[in-house]
Amino acid sequence: MRLVVDAPIGPLGVELDGDTVVGVRFGAALPTSSHDHPVVAELAGYFTGTVTDFTVPVDVRGGSAFERAVWEQIALIPYGEMRTYGAIATALGEPGAARAVGTACNRNPVPVLVPCHRVVGAGGKMVGFGGGLERKRILLELEARVSLAQSWGLS
Repeated sequence: MRLVVDAPIGPLGVELDGDTVVGVRFGAALPTSSHDHPVVAELAGYFTGTVTDFTVPVDVRGGSAFERAVWEQIALIPYGEMRTYGAIATALGEPGAARAVGTACNRNPVPVLVPCHRVVGAGGKMVGFGGGLERKRILLELEARVSLAQSWGLS
């Protein structure tokens, strides 16, 4: 089943296999009907800053063994934090594979839920994102704002 979630970064197309999320795409056309799947509420909560960890089942399908390893590393990045492409490459035992990590990030089938927006260039430079740099900036700013509010006890 496919549904579309309206979001501040534009509509997100969500593909489901039963109750499991198997795909997320940027810029989907909005449907005329609403859906009651938990991913809709979790994404809405994410964008309002009340959800920092997704609990909906996600099945990251496809990709090469290296891409799947990158996606697993990305999934470990805590909310509000970032890692560089090089750091992920090094964590995988491939310190020279930063560009390959970037390619794998671009091929992430479930962005936002598997937070490839948290991966940045050397020195924290904002580079590359399948959804465009403006969406990446919005997602990183949202998480930074919410993390700061939480650390100050404001949330």
